[in-house]
Amino acid sequence: MKMRFLSRVAVAAAVATMMVAGIGYAAEGAESTKKAVTAKKDGKETKVVAKSLLDPSKLTAKAPEVFAARFETSKGPFVIEVHRDWSPNGADRFYNLVSNGFFDDVRFFRVIAGFMAQFGINGALAVNAAWKPAVIPDDPVVQSNKRGMVSFAMRGPGTRTTQLFINYSDGNARLDKMGFSPFGKVIEGMDVVDTLYSGYGEGAPGGAGPRQDRVQQEGNAYLTADFPKLDFVKTARIVAK
Repeated sequence: MKMRFLSRVAVAAAVATMMVAGIGYAAEGAESTKKAVTAKKDGKETKVVAKSLLDPSKLTAKAPEVFAARFETSKGPFVIEVHRDWSPNGADRFYNLVSNGFFDDVRFFRVIAGFMAQFGINGALAVNAAWKPAVIPDDPVVQSNKRGMVSFAMRGPGTRTTQLFINYSDGNARLDKMGFSPFGKVIEGMDVVDTLYSGYGEGAPGGAGPRQDRVQQEGNAYLTADFPKLDFVKTARIVAK
């Protein structure tokens, strides 16, 4: 798909909002993931989150030096390969989030063609509340935010938690000097990432997309009701070479 690039002014606004707000891997993971279970309430199936996700202080395992995570999405699969030496704290956080099913059923709530695809707000309110204060230390910027590279979003120094973005353009290297430290790269399925729904554009109030504060406060109920076209992660798992 041919990318539509933003004007310099539009990109600058998008970056400001962000501050505020070839190797094959097997499909089956070598690491086991603690899956969420379902229960019935009033005749309806309700997702119950894994207890492990409610206590970030216990999810601090050191990541392997190199590993990969396979994301099954509403548009198809993609694989992120992580190099711990690129961004150690970011790699460890990502490893623990994926290993415990954090990204399952998470929406790509902010997708801007020619710029990036952002995700990482859990659909369950209790999980969001637990992880909101769970910041990780900053990492030096070793790699560049070029096309396919994956970094944590932040609103300033010492604010990284769970939100990520996948870069669409080599022009995003401008983010390097702002402290966005890439920890991984999409090595399979970037064509899938390119097709994630971007029709809502920038988030409110600057655009017609979701308000991040409401996503945090209302979870997937808000997104599915008001932004039904958003693509989402079905599952994300650590995978073996």
